[in-house]
Amino acid sequence: MTIVTENFVLLNNFSFKSYNGSYLFKEYAINVNSDSLTLALIPSNNSVAFINAIEVVSVPDELIPDQAVALSPLAPFNGLSELALETVYRLNMGGPQLTAQNDTLGRKWENDAKYLHINSSAVNASVSPSSIKYPATMTPEIAPNWVYATAETMGEANVPDVNFNITWIFTVDPNFMYFIRVHFCDIVSESLNALLFNLYVNDDIALLDIDLSNLAGNLDVPLYKDFVCNSSVNSSMLKVSVGPDTSADYINAIMNGLEIMKISNEARSFNGVQSVETFLVLPHKKSKIGIILGFALGASAALAFIGLCCCFFIARRSKNSNHRHSWLPPLYGNSLTLTKMSTISRASCISLASPNVGRFFSFQEILDATNKFDESLLLGVGGFGRVYKGTLEDGTRLAIKRGKQGSEQGLAEFQTEIEMLSKLRHRHLVSLIGYCDEMSEMILVYEYMANGPLRSHLYGTDLPPLSWKRRLEICIGAAKGLHYLHTGAAQSIIHRDVKTTNILLDENFVAKVADFGLSKAGPALDQTHVSTAVKGSFGYLDPEYFRRQQLTEKSDVYSFGVVLMEVLCTRPALNPVLPREQVNIAEWAMIWQKKGMLDRIMDTNLEGKVNPASLKKFGETAEKCLAEHGVDRPSMGDVLWNLEYALQLEEASSALAETNDNSTNHIPGIPLTPVEPFDKSVSKIEGINSKTDDDARNDANSAVFSQLVNSRGR
Repeated sequence: MTIVTENFVLLNNFSFKSYNGSYLFKEYAINVNSDSLTLALIPSNNSVAFINAIEVVSVPDELIPDQAVALSPLAPFNGLSELALETVYRLNMGGPQLTAQNDTLGRKWENDAKYLHINSSAVNASVSPSSIKYPATMTPEIAPNWVYATAETMGEANVPDVNFNITWIFTVDPNFMYFIRVHFCDIVSESLNALLFNLYVNDDIALLDIDLSNLAGNLDVPLYKDFVCNSSVNSSMLKVSVGPDTSADYINAIMNGLEIMKISNEARSFNGVQSVETFLVLPHKKSKIGIILGFALGASAALAFIGLCCCFFIARRSKNSNHRHSWLPPLYGNSLTLTKMSTISRASCISLASPNVGRFFSFQEILDATNKFDESLLLGVGGFGRVYKGTLEDGTRLAIKRGKQGSEQGLAEFQTEIEMLSKLRHRHLVSLIGYCDEMSEMILVYEYMANGPLRSHLYGTDLPPLSWKRRLEICIGAAKGLHYLHTGAAQSIIHRDVKTTNILLDENFVAKVADFGLSKAGPALDQTHVSTAVKGSFGYLDPEYFRRQQLTEKSDVYSFGVVLMEVLCTRPALNPVLPREQVNIAEWAMIWQKKGMLDRIMDTNLEGKVNPASLKKFGETAEKCLAEHGVDRPSMGDVLWNLEYALQLEEASSALAETNDNSTNHIPGIPLTPVEPFDKSVSKIEGINSKTDDDARNDANSAVFSQLVNSRGR
C-alpha cells in the first residue's frame, strides 16, 4: 500500500507481509499551512490497505527551524521547515527509555546503548531532572528535562589513544539527507569552562572546541545544535561521535540526546522518486463537496440506527431495573427519569453507552461466575467485604468485589472507587470492568490479576522468591501507576492507601495499583494540601499527614517508600513481636541506610545477586521517599526515574556498574542482610476517631502504635 498527504509521499508500495516485525510505527513532522490535513491510504493491486491508529499532534513552529548547518561542504541549509521529516532515531543518552508520560509532545526516547560502537567507551552520568534549568530561549518541547538529566561520558575503551571518541553508528538510507539534532547539557563539570570537546558527524567536524558552560551560560543548562548531512559516502551507515579536545586539561566528552530525521527528497517523498500527483488525483471542489455530503448523510443514517438501538437497550435495561435502588455515585449529575415508572441514576444510564463506568452485570451472572460465591474461589478479604475469582461463560476471568451489605463505610468506599476508576485508564492501574447493583448488592468487577498481591510474593506464602530485577520492574510499574494518578488527570488523585496488598500482579508480573476506596482528589492549583481526616494503614501512614491531617501527593510518596523497604527486606511494615527499634520497617531500615549497611537487613534470597550500584540507587530513593517532611520528598516522577535508573544499573555490566556515578541524586552503597519472615498483617484505619477510648488506651501501650505515641508521628 501507499500512504500520502496532500504534499508528501510517506510510504510507497509497502507490504506488511515482507516487513520483518510484528508492528510498524512511523512518525513524521509535516508543516500544515491550512486548517485541514488529508491522509490517504492507497491499496496496491489485489491487496487491502489498513492502518491501526493515527495520532496527530500539534507542535510549536520553533521545534523545526527553517535553517540548519549543512556539513560537507559547510554551508547554511535553508527551507527546512517547508520539507517533511521522518523520525528515524531518537535517543536518550545514558538514561532509560522515555515514553509519552515523560514528554509533553508524547515522543519516545530510546536508550542509546545498542548503537554504541564500543560499549566500554561510554559511562552513564545523571542528575535529578529537577536540577535542569531551561534558558528563556528553550522549553521542554525541544526535549524533556529527563533527556538533559542523563548523559554518556568517556569510559575505558581499552585503546592506546586516551583521546578516543565515543561513537554511535546508525543504519540509514544512503539516498536521502538527514536532519540531526544533538542535545547537550553539562551535568558533569564542577566548575565553568572545564569541559572542552569536539563533535563529529561521519568524518566531518560539526563543532570544534565546544565549551558547554560558556555556550549555555551555566552548568545544568541545556542547549542543542542542528545539522543536515548525508550518510557516509557510498555507505548506509551514519556515524556521530564526540571526543575531547587535544588542548583540554580535562579529558572528557559528553552527549545527552540525539535525534536523526530523514528529509523528504526533491519529489517530496520518503520512498522513491514518485510525487504525490502520481498517486492521488484530488477532485474538483464541486465533486469534493458531494463526497463530503454523501459521507455525512451515510454517517447520519448509521448514527440514527445506533441511537435507536441504544434507546431500545436502555429502555429494556430500565424496565428490568425498577425494583432496585442504585448505590452508584451521581458522576454526571442528578438522576435521569426515563419513563414515568422507572428512574435510575445517570451513572447507570451512561454506563450502557460509555466504557467509563463499565458493563452492567446481573446478580445472576455474578452468581454463575463465582459458583454462588464459593469460598474456594476467595481471593481476599478486606474492610469493604470479600473478593472472589469469577469466570464468565466465554472463559474470561474476573475479580469480583462483593461489599458488605448495610455497611455505610463500604458504600462510601465503593462509590469512591467507581467514581475514581471511571475517570482513569492506565496500564498500571487495575481496570474496572463493570458493576452490579441488583438485590441490594454492592459489587464491582475488575480485571483478574493472576499473580495476586505483591505481598504474597514477599513473605507469608510458599511462592518462589522474586529476583532483584523483577522486584525493580514491579516497583517501577507501581510507580508509573501512582505517577499517573498524581499527574495524568485534570486534578491530581491521591491514593491514600499505598501498600503491598494494593499492588497486584498479572500473569506477566506487570504491577497494577488497586483499591481506590480511600482515594481523594488532590489540592487545587491555589492550594498546597487537602485537609481531611486521617485514613490509611498503620505502618504506611505519612507522619506529617498523621500529625496535621493535611494530605498531599507526598503522602503517597512516603507510603511508597515503605513499600520499597518491604520489597527489599521481605517483612511487614509493622511487626509488634520484634524489639522496639525493629517494629516499624521505615524507622528500622533508615537506621541501617544511614550507616551505609542496608544489606544487613535485606532478603537472604538476594545475597550476592544484586548489583551494588543498583542497590545503592534503590536505597537512596527509598530514603528520600521516607523523609520526615513532605517538601523534602521527591515527586513520583522523580521516584520513577530513579527506579528506572536502578534497573538500568542492574542490567548493566559489572564494569559499568562499578564506575563512579556522577548523579547528585545517588546514595552511598548499601549492604544487606536477611531477617526472619513475618506473617503479621497490617490493620487499616478508617478514621482518626474510629476507636473506642478503651481501645485507644490499650493501643497507646503497645509498640504497634508507636506512630500514635511518638511526638513526631513516626
